[in-house]
Amino acid sequence: MDDTGQNPTPPDGAATALKGHALIADYVRKLDNSPGVYRMLDDKGRVLYVGKAKSLKNRVSNYANRTGHSARIARMISQTASMMFLTTRTETEALLLEQNLIKQLKPHFNVLLRDDKSFPNILVTKDHAFPQIRKHRGAKKTKGAYYGPFASADAVNRTLNQLQKVFLLRNCTDAMFESRTRPCLLYQIKRCAGPCDGRVSEADYGELVKDAERFLSGKSTKVQSELAAEMQKASADMEFERAAILRDRIAALTRVQSSQGINPRGVTEADVISLHMEGGQACVQVFFIRANQNWGNRDFYPKTGSGAGEAEVLQAFIGQFYDTKDPARLLLLSHDIEDRELVAGALTEKLGRKVTIEVPQRGEKMELVANAARNARESLGRKMSESATQARLLEGLAEAFNLDAPPKRIEVYDNSHIQGAHAVGAMIVAGAEGFLKSQYRKFNIRGDELTPGDDFGMMKEVLTRRFKRLLKEDPDRQSEAWPDLLLIDGGAGQVSAVNEIMEDLGVEDIAMVGVAKGIDRDAGKEEFHRPGERPFALKRNDPVLYFVQRMRDEAHRFAIGTHRAKRSKAISANPLDDIPGVGAGRKKALLSHFGSAKAVSSASLEDLQNVAGISEALAETIHGFFHDRG
Repeated sequence: MDDTGQNPTPPDGAATALKGHALIADYVRKLDNSPGVYRMLDDKGRVLYVGKAKSLKNRVSNYANRTGHSARIARMISQTASMMFLTTRTETEALLLEQNLIKQLKPHFNVLLRDDKSFPNILVTKDHAFPQIRKHRGAKKTKGAYYGPFASADAVNRTLNQLQKVFLLRNCTDAMFESRTRPCLLYQIKRCAGPCDGRVSEADYGELVKDAERFLSGKSTKVQSELAAEMQKASADMEFERAAILRDRIAALTRVQSSQGINPRGVTEADVISLHMEGGQACVQVFFIRANQNWGNRDFYPKTGSGAGEAEVLQAFIGQFYDTKDPARLLLLSHDIEDRELVAGALTEKLGRKVTIEVPQRGEKMELVANAARNARESLGRKMSESATQARLLEGLAEAFNLDAPPKRIEVYDNSHIQGAHAVGAMIVAGAEGFLKSQYRKFNIRGDELTPGDDFGMMKEVLTRRFKRLLKEDPDRQSEAWPDLLLIDGGAGQVSAVNEIMEDLGVEDIAMVGVAKGIDRDAGKEEFHRPGERPFALKRNDPVLYFVQRMRDEAHRFAIGTHRAKRSKAISANPLDDIPGVGAGRKKALLSHFGSAKAVSSASLEDLQNVAGISEALAETIHGFFHDRG
């Protein structure tokens, strides 16, 4: 047993048929007191549980006891047919490895965080004389100051909208900034200082940037008082237009603060994390406090691992949540966790500065936790109510479509194009929790031989790509990625074509239903088609009919949105952007000289050499880019 992941020798001889307590006891004999991670597997090799241990021997020996286990752990032990072990140098390494394996393997008995999207930030760039302020999501590769995280894109957009009114910072790209010859509409409506054509000096713009950063750093009161003083001075000097502008900026700043709700005075930076559990389900509510400001909250619904307790759920959530995110300096929890100091140490090591975890019992911190807990309780109540309704709809769907059981995963497919141009396919997913937007997929249609507008051909390409990948990645269908039901936008012809495609792929046991508009293409008169069966309809006021309509409309919305984005990108694309050595400045010079990219493409080599800033070598590159492509 070592860091390479090799296992201790499995039980010998007749012991290979052992299972549960006896099997685990046999493994314990070969373990030592090293820290590490263990995996429990069933008789088909599926991972049941991943755990970490300060001492593998001591931890695993607990499972060998025949008493003292919860019903959940007892079930897990009874299904264990083999184990795997990885030793680590420290318990902290074991904790980090445990969370990585849980996210990768998704074991049935572990607590799983299913929604793990990144959070947006506000970025003030530092690589330009006139910094840009914008929303940013993902890796922090751009040089600049990042402020966040914000709980949602809406929270960032609202804040940016008001900050533009207050501090007048530009949000245009550097390329657009360089190509402007006069201020854009944002300058006209007093949301930008107009640095693109010299309406504000670099020094004065720099002061606006400093004020914005002071506000985002929590010094909003000081910024507001300085603006108020400027307004009073402008009014006293009878500069009433300037005073009115400053008045509007102060009002916008006040709106930013009021929209943030609770702004704690004594907590500068914290993530407030509260858990509520009920009926085997859990909701974790996270509030982001930065610079004494509330930057929003988000609710999460982790899978509870078939009955984990509050401490285990909260600790697993923290480990998985911060696997790809930076924690605040202070975490305020509603419940204590088993390895509080160990988790804090791991987060400190990850962040590179001290992270403290507290379970407050009084004062403002406790009020913040209590507020988050109330939100968690109310969110879980709504979620459980929606889940009950969704369960009834899925049962009704199974009855209406003569399915063996309510479907756990429904995939709905649609295509979008304009006379075959910019064709895309779209897949949306619905299940017991409603629409699973993280599971949506878009497909850029690649078929060069397809006839423009060939919906059958596009659907064949989409389904072939989707299920070939599934067959490759999960041929035994052990994951939850396989659908129980396919909904196709179309009638008998589409269903027959899809059925043929699935048969060719060797996937013949997934139910499929075509949804046709019916008489006069009127919503409510839809006809449903199944392979080899007569079409049928549902009653006009049937909730299942509304449910199917919602899924079809959602697929249509997603397909159209994907197509629109692709078309917009194609329309706005400029071939000059693809030429090596042509940046924003040279692009502006070429467009100013020739008037359009099309004119540049047809220009002679001599004409290109006459453009200011275009060397002889670059002119040859530009000319060759357009003329060597045929």
